[in-house]
Amino acid sequence: MTRARRLRLLASVAAAALLATACGNGLEGDTDDDAAADNGEVAEAGTESLEGADITVASKDFDEQLVLGYISVALLEDAGANVTDEVNLGGTDAARGALEAGEIDHYWEYTGTAWISFFGETDPIPDRVEQYEAVRDRDAAERGLYWLEPTLFNNTYGIAMSQEANAELGGISTISEMGELLESDPDAVTLCVESEFSARDDGLPGMEAHYDIEIPGGNVTVLDTGVIYGATADRDPCNFGEVFTTDGRIASLDLVVLEDDEAFFPLYNVAPVFVEDVYATYGATLAELYAPVSAVLDDDTMQELNARVSADGERPEDVARDWLSENGFIG
Repeated sequence: MTRARRLRLLASVAAAALLATACGNGLEGDTDDDAAADNGEVAEAGTESLEGADITVASKDFDEQLVLGYISVALLEDAGANVTDEVNLGGTDAARGALEAGEIDHYWEYTGTAWISFFGETDPIPDRVEQYEAVRDRDAAERGLYWLEPTLFNNTYGIAMSQEANAELGGISTISEMGELLESDPDAVTLCVESEFSARDDGLPGMEAHYDIEIPGGNVTVLDTGVIYGATADRDPCNFGEVFTTDGRIASLDLVVLEDDEAFFPLYNVAPVFVEDVYATYGATLAELYAPVSAVLDDDTMQELNARVSADGERPEDVARDWLSENGFIG
C-alpha cells in the first residue's frame, strides 16, 4: 500500500472512530443496510465461491495479529480470492474503525476486546462459548459485522516478572500478592505497560479497581509492546510487565506470569470478523474455509507461531504460509 493510500485510509478510520460509540459481533447474518442492522436484522451466509472475490484483509500491529492477518491472506488467495493486503494497519481503534467504515473487509478480533472495549460491558462472561456467542450475536444485530468460529487459544492480558525478580521479591505468584507487596514495599512494584493497556477498562485502570490497588504513576512506564518483554526480563526499568499470555517471548525469556487469582482479565478468544457484503455473499464458504484452521489454533500452537516471529526473527507472512502448508490448509 502506498503512503498516500494509507494516510487516506487512516483518516477515514479516525472519522469513523469519532462516530462509533459501541461495537458488536455476529456470525449468523447481516443486514441490507445500517438501519436494518440497528433493527437487529441479520443476513444469511452466502454460498458463492471465493474464486475471483475481492477481499481487503487487515490486522492490528503486533506479532500475533500479523501472523493471523497473513493466515487470512494465504487462505483466501489459495481459495482463489483477489486479496488486498492491509495487514499491520494499526491498533484496535484503527482496525475496528476501518471495518465499520467499510475500508477493509476482514480482520481477526478478540471476544474480550469487543465485550469490554466496544460494547462497554464491565462484567465478562466466564464461559468461552457463551462469551463468544454474546459478542457474535450482538455485533451482527447492532453493526452488521459477522464473526466466524473462534480459535481455542485465549490471548488475555497477564502480569509477568523475571525469575530473578520473583525470587528476590519473595516468590510472588498472584496479582493479589503483588498488591500486598505494593503495600509493604511500593518502590518494588514498578510496572511496564503499553499505551492501550494503560487506558483500557480491561487493562490497568480496571485491574487496579478490581484488585483495589493503586500503583503510583511514577512507578508505571509506558513502552512499545515488543520492548516490554525484554525490559521485564532485564528488570530495567520495571520488575513487572504487562504481557499477552500467548506471546512466545514468555517462554524464551523464562518469565513468570502471575495468576489472575480474582479472575479480572476477560477471555480473549480470537475469531475472523467480516463485513456484511462479504458475509452475505461468501459467509458459508468462508466458514468452511476458516473452521479447520481455528479448530487447531490452541495456546501452544499460537505461542510457537508467535515465538517464530518475536524470538526467532522470522517474517510473519512466512510463518503463516509455512504453518498453513505444513498442516495441509493450503496447497
